[in-house]
Amino acid sequence: MKKSLLILLVSSMLLIFTFSAAAETTLTFWTFQELHQQFLEKEVARWNENNPDDVINLETTVYPYDQMHNKLLIALQSGVGAPDIADIEISKFANYLKGSNPQLVSLNDVVEPNMDQMIEARFANYAKNGNYYGVPYHVGATVMYYNMEMMDAAGVNIDEIVTWDDFVEAGKKVKAATDKPMTTVEVTEHWTLYPMISQIGSDIFAEDGSVILDNEKNERVLSFIDDMVHESEIAVPAPGGFHHSEEYWNFMNNEGAASLMMPLWYMGRFVQYMPDLKDKIAIRPLPVWDEGGNRSAGMGGTGTVVTIQSEQQQLAKEFLAEAKLSVEASHKLWTELGFDPVRWEVWDDPIMSEPNQYTEYFRNEDIFGMLLEIRDEINPTMVTEKYPSAIDLLKKNVSFKVIKEQSHTPAEALEEAAAELRQ
Repeated sequence: MKKSLLILLVSSMLLIFTFSAAAETTLTFWTFQELHQQFLEKEVARWNENNPDDVINLETTVYPYDQMHNKLLIALQSGVGAPDIADIEISKFANYLKGSNPQLVSLNDVVEPNMDQMIEARFANYAKNGNYYGVPYHVGATVMYYNMEMMDAAGVNIDEIVTWDDFVEAGKKVKAATDKPMTTVEVTEHWTLYPMISQIGSDIFAEDGSVILDNEKNERVLSFIDDMVHESEIAVPAPGGFHHSEEYWNFMNNEGAASLMMPLWYMGRFVQYMPDLKDKIAIRPLPVWDEGGNRSAGMGGTGTVVTIQSEQQQLAKEFLAEAKLSVEASHKLWTELGFDPVRWEVWDDPIMSEPNQYTEYFRNEDIFGMLLEIRDEINPTMVTEKYPSAIDLLKKNVSFKVIKEQSHTPAEALEEAAAELRQ
């Protein structure tokens, strides 16, 4: 009798274990960013609490940036070895949309129901032929970061800086009072030139995919940047060439320049790498080119995709929508990562103004109130199959030849890069 009961008990335990195992689905995830891994793993835990009948086990692999993108591209092209979901950085995304049948799953059924609460322009970066293939982490609204101690020393009221001409005049006051430059510009990356091109209402490509890099608006932008460095002398090339170098962070941490233009996601770099600037930095919209112009630009980003090799496509899609587009996920994208979530609807939620490491570091009382004012002033960027090559040209050639080498005029550098893209 005891033996029969023991057998029954063991059998019941096996049935329970089998049922539990069957209810758990493993999804594989590739990324190049450990912060994204940590965020989605927390979102899986939240998903599992809310969906006990569809428990997910997320197996994540974090690769170096180039290795991950190359490995994913090979897996998709060969039809073997791709994960269920993956992060693809925006400057690489067009490589995965080539041909008439991208090897990624359309996300329209989980994205479109939420679109009226989203910054739609950010989804356009990961779209083709009416299909959305990537879910972004953030808007990447470009803003101006001002060192208020240096502004006050120069007698500059940052709220009176309305136009880029005002910015130059303020920069002259800063230089006279502090003997420091107003700002820095990148010469080996694109986070100075490209946001200003987008803000002025231009781009690298037109809507039909034709190259417009060498148009008059873009020449105006590059000439203005060049003049800030070599004519008014209110700007200097970023130490190390770009705003993510150790040399640059040390320079800014020691108050090397009075302001910086970068997307909102750069807040985390201030907090992590420039601790001595805590409580000195205020954030404002960009100065405009012309009256009534845009005060921001959406820059950078990573689209999380579902690959067609996944055997759990619908589950993967529903998880991504919940993990990155829901109200609760949007709150956490801000509180945990310092990102401006694409769901603008939450920007005025009380949780977005509660104290955290970002609100404690920066002087702004209402960061998302400011973003709500400019949310309709963010142009979409035209991402074509040549977009990765175009970004490489902006990084390596255009600004460097004009500002650092001074070997090309703005028109010459833009015409040369545009000619290469048209080949």
